[in-house]
Amino acid sequence: MEHYTFDLARFKSFVQPGMTVAKSPGRINLIGEHTDYNNGFVLPAAIDKAAWIAAGKREDNRIVLYSVAFDQHFETTLDDIKPAALSWPNYLLGVADQLLKAGLPLTGFSAVVDGDVPIGAGLSSSAAVECATIFALNALYGWSLSRKEMALMTQRAEHEFAGVKCGIMDMYASLFGKKDHVIRLDCRSLEHEYYPLNTGAYTLLLLDTKVKHSLASSAYNERRQQCEAGVHMVQQRYPDVASLRDVTLAMLDDCVPHDDIVYQRCRYVIEENMRLLAGCEDLNSGNLQAFGQKMFATHEGLSKAYAVSCAELDLLVEQARLHPQVIGSRMMGGGFGGCTINLVHQDGVDAFIKDASAAYFKAFGVQPEPIMVRIEDGTGLA
Repeated sequence: MEHYTFDLARFKSFVQPGMTVAKSPGRINLIGEHTDYNNGFVLPAAIDKAAWIAAGKREDNRIVLYSVAFDQHFETTLDDIKPAALSWPNYLLGVADQLLKAGLPLTGFSAVVDGDVPIGAGLSSSAAVECATIFALNALYGWSLSRKEMALMTQRAEHEFAGVKCGIMDMYASLFGKKDHVIRLDCRSLEHEYYPLNTGAYTLLLLDTKVKHSLASSAYNERRQQCEAGVHMVQQRYPDVASLRDVTLAMLDDCVPHDDIVYQRCRYVIEENMRLLAGCEDLNSGNLQAFGQKMFATHEGLSKAYAVSCAELDLLVEQARLHPQVIGSRMMGGGFGGCTINLVHQDGVDAFIKDASAAYFKAFGVQPEPIMVRIEDGTGLA
């Protein structure tokens, strides 16, 4: 799967008459990491790599699925929707399950899934599949679900079928993406605003470390608990505080001992929200250099205070710091692997990839994979 090449013509050869086709993009997150489950802000954008779904009604109550990429079939019935041993069907089944729970008149259907969102790179391939599925079925059956309703349903599908307690960002970015814009999403109110990302002579380059360390999920849960512990400490003195979103640095200093690990975790989240809001002003004024500096600062916080980076990610960001034509770089996603996201002048892309890859290979014996992305529109019919 690592080097799977998506072929749109091949995908279309599986599309039967009467099927509805939808495509839904993966996403990047420019700044605002580990803020979502603390009711903070995130700044994602949809990218030019997407999941494609073709769905058609059946005369019976069967659900018949086919993955072009894996060349695998899966079948079940509407009465027997449950998590499967194979992972890929669960993204479609979880959506079907949510539609039935919402009382929508879903019948048996066939669906074909394919796409070019790299799997395991932290670009939310799973959310892309879920959003493409719900968008295709919504159109096929003539329902009138809003994009916000779809985002919430696909998030629940991910929780219940994939077993991942993700925030709402991935689904929201996929469904609400807008070409050449980032989305400032308030994870508490689910209100969003668009900010222009005019990269000009700069390119968005991801470097995939090709690693995923096993402590990612346990550390993620631990960070959530540490943030909740900090909120609990603050609430003893400030009872109106509901989440870290409401906590100022002064409150944190007042209530949590500085030598407590909880202090470090909470301080990072509070500062990250402040960085993101300031970064939006940088984008409004077209100051990419200042925005890029905030990306570097985010990485520093994620690596030191929040401790969710790893040697591989840190080395790639360090390489970015050494390269004069890279104006911003940080790890992206939950941590312990995945990608770095880099703002690189187009004249320096090849040299940066060459230098960073050489240093990375020397340290780890693996070549990182470069992935160039552009910011595109969100989910739609194709």
